Amino acid sequence: MLRKFVLITGFLDIPFGLATWAAAILEAQDTHFGALMTVGAFLIFAGAALVWSAQDMSVRAPIIFWQGLVRLTAVASILYMVPKGLAESWQYGIVAFDGLIALVYIIGMIKHTGAPFSRLLLGKTS
Repeated sequence: MLRKFVLITGFLDIPFGLATWAAAILEAQDTHFGALMTVGAFLIFAGAALVWSAQDMSVRAPIIFWQGLVRLTAVASILYMVPKGLAESWQYGIVAFDGLIALVYIIGMIKHTGAPFSRLLLGKTS
């Protein structure tokens, strides 16, 4: 079940990355072009890494674990930005979506490997 979850969520990162590229290209005059292209590439590569990691989660668990930490960074950013008026309130939906995925990745890899948080943080599974 965890493997399928990682596969599906990793695979879904790829179209989100492509959509981010499309948004950057369609609004090429936008001052955020470089950032959107970079974020799009990150999503595509992160998705590919998750799909690859799901093939041998016992060995590649730190990759999935760290992707959970990246998603928590996105959650923290939105929780900071919305009250400050830097983002719209609909983005709280991203907090729920990414927050849940992040917790599944982090807790799931801890349970799957039996490695403590600190070991996975250092990229080790045993």
